[in-house]
Amino acid sequence: MKFKDLHNQEKPLLIGNVWDVTSTKTAEKLNFQAIGTSSSAIAQVLGYRDGEEMVFSEMEYMVKRIALNTKLPLSVDLESGYGDKPKEIVDRIKRLVALGVVGINIEDSVVTQKRILLEADRYANTLAEIKELLEKDKIDIFLNVRTDTFILLQENIIEETKKRIQLYEDAGADGIFIPCIEKEVDIKTIVDSTNLPLNVMSMPNLPNFDTLSKLGVKRISSGNFLFDKMYRLFEQITGTVLNEKSFNPIF
Repeated sequence: MKFKDLHNQEKPLLIGNVWDVTSTKTAEKLNFQAIGTSSSAIAQVLGYRDGEEMVFSEMEYMVKRIALNTKLPLSVDLESGYGDKPKEIVDRIKRLVALGVVGINIEDSVVTQKRILLEADRYANTLAEIKELLEKDKIDIFLNVRTDTFILLQENIIEETKKRIQLYEDAGADGIFIPCIEKEVDIKTIVDSTNLPLNVMSMPNLPNFDTLSKLGVKRISSGNFLFDKMYRLFEQITGTVLNEKSFNPIF
């Protein structure tokens, strides 16, 4: 089944978020249908903060290692595109496609001193140019456009989100990703406002998968939260080893 078709199943597509070859092999072992990189997790592995602190070539290398070690459809978190102009962003996408990548996440915010939301109409124009350039070169890749209205708690958050979704849908987005949305009423309102498949992300108060399916969500991801949890457990177990002066806690 093609990656795009996985967003039109009866039940939502559960993405296995990965950051290296080991996590990728684990996702395959657990029978995920597709995997997606976590930019935050990869950045942390390499000693960076999230927000394009690492250079594209470093991220590209990690994607290459992942792609060479899986047969699962692979989507890549491209953050805000690793470029200021549509042609630069498309050049990055082409390099990922050459590695076998079938989808990308691209977001409407940038991180400078802090994360800021880009102006909606201007960003939609950028998306439209990206889509046009990709179609010109006959590159078929799933564009999952992330809007950060909920991350940044915008005023009139539902109306602002709906406005951006409509602009991005018109610009050629294949899917919409809204991290940090949690309330059932908000999710249902957004689902009913667009023809695009909605992607939500792991959050403390996010409804369970069955409820999300009934609400019309088509894609679910875990972001960097499993990665963060894993290292908290690593610290906890290692601390117990040091306190007990024994390796028994590992086993």
